[in-house]
Amino acid sequence: MFYEDVKEGYEFPVLEKEPITRVQLVRFAGASGDFHPLHLVEEVAEKAGMKILAHGMLIMGMLSQGVTSWVSRKNLKKLQVRFSKMTFPGESIQIVGKVLEKKEDNIVVAEVFAKNSEGEVKVAGIFEARLPSRN
Repeated sequence: MFYEDVKEGYEFPVLEKEPITRVQLVRFAGASGDFHPLHLVEEVAEKAGMKILAHGMLIMGMLSQGVTSWVSRKNLKKLQVRFSKMTFPGESIQIVGKVLEKKEDNIVVAEVFAKNSEGEVKVAGIFEARLPSRN
């Protein structure tokens, strides 16, 4: 993708993730060191009046994967996120985004969202990237 080819409003290809599984949560806990029982132990979640929930950082990782599938990681200059809603096993996540602004020095500003299949935003973000030029 080149700076000259991108217009404001350009929508990036959607990244579809498989439904979140309990096994995925256990693996993420091991990789991240986040073994909070609300992510892993049904009885603890029930006592808190909720269901087991996915790690927020797992969903942020999916969002980041979407961004780096659109622009090269080496060109990514900034990524800011805000967590909006809890995510639960069984939910499928789609990563969507679009260019909001083109700036000088080949910089694009874009928004990105991790949404479930009902359209609920789980994580929202803004990123800036310096895209290569055709010249």
